[in-house]
Amino acid sequence: MAYVENDAITVMSDEEAWDLLGREPIGRLATTIGDDIEMFPVNYVLDGQSVVFRTAQGSKLFELTVNSRVAFEVDSYGDQGGWSIVVHGDAEVLEDPDEIAAVEQLPLRPWVPTIKTTYVRIRPNYLSGRRFHFGDEPEAWHL
Repeated sequence: MAYVENDAITVMSDEEAWDLLGREPIGRLATTIGDDIEMFPVNYVLDGQSVVFRTAQGSKLFELTVNSRVAFEVDSYGDQGGWSIVVHGDAEVLEDPDEIAAVEQLPLRPWVPTIKTTYVRIRPNYLSGRRFHFGDEPEAWHL
């Protein structure tokens, strides 16, 4: 059940967050190695309650093999408000032939003309979602 932090921010239920995640095509993957944090835009699909994307050889794939802990963020907004959802979890490169065959049936195609033969699944540990209602800034409290 969603609750209101204040008049401008509403915390989503997990069910609402998963529903909204399934509606957007692009998210941002955050990876870390040591003190370095990287962000990568990726197109993705949901497979149940996991996030699946394709990638090629490169820094994104390398970073996932060094540290599988990731965050994945998806946002949307309009004139009146917006929302933001962050999935925190572990990314794994899919290697099982049966699992790869199953995800190849998902509607996941590269957006740019590159060869991306590696599938990655983010298995969530938890997610957080918030809705934002836009409006004028309230008057500041004076002490």
